[in-house]
Amino acid sequence: QVQLVESGGGSVQAGGSLRLSCAASEYSYLMAWFRQAPGKEREGVAVLRSDGTTRYPDSVKGRFTISKDNAKNTLFLQMISLKPEDSATYYCAASDYGLAWWAMTDKYKAWGQGTQVTVSS
Repeated sequence: QVQLVESGGGSVQAGGSLRLSCAASEYSYLMAWFRQAPGKEREGVAVLRSDGTTRYPDSVKGRFTISKDNAKNTLFLQMISLKPEDSATYYCAASDYGLAWWAMTDKYKAWGQGTQVTVSS
């Protein structure tokens, strides 16, 4: 059972930056970051395949970067130029499915507990 623990959330002003971390007991084929704002569905914001391939939705492309430190079994999400609409609880997740399904929450076998990000205008 993969165990995931996020950290690094907080409150920032618009235009600011944050780096989220996810300590993983082990990596899976896909490692991803999702977010969920109140009243909205959980949405994928970044995915990293084991070969280093990444994907981002247009809403965060150029502002968010997913990476990992293999030595520390830690997944990161670097976020810059943050906007109020980026405010949400952010989750890391692990999947054994292919990249074509990366944004589908039901394809993930493990989730972290989430970390809150609040961006004020």
